[in-house]
Amino acid sequence: MTTAELSGITLEDLIPHRGRMVLIDEILAVDSSHAITVSIISGSYPLVAACGVEPLIMIELAAQTAGVCNGWDRIQTKGIDSEQMGWLVGVKRARFYIDRIPLGSRVVTRAENSHSYGNLREVAGVLHLGDTLIGEVTLQLYQV
Repeated sequence: MTTAELSGITLEDLIPHRGRMVLIDEILAVDSSHAITVSIISGSYPLVAACGVEPLIMIELAAQTAGVCNGWDRIQTKGIDSEQMGWLVGVKRARFYIDRIPLGSRVVTRAENSHSYGNLREVAGVLHLGDTLIGEVTLQLYQV
């Protein structure tokens, strides 16, 4: 993870995931409305098969990337020691343009809060493998 612009804030400060459920390897950009992350597709991922990872994993990549920007916003508005709770995530729409994501691939995910109403967010996510668009995901997030 790139920490130069994060001023000592770690990925664990931003999202509630731990261990092998952390699918983000690097944060390229983050502010209170969007984040761009890199994930290296690993054999330890959920939904892995011999020929790659099921495209359904793109929903989780988009959700964790959304968690990065919303975690950043929480820290900026409430402080680093503020309570870190996960979000309930609903999938409004998901389009996958690839049958499998090959192991070792570098997937870049951009998640942007397209709408924000208090504790409710709608997030637009796009995922690329190199220059190729491999998925588009629209999520609805709610935090109690």
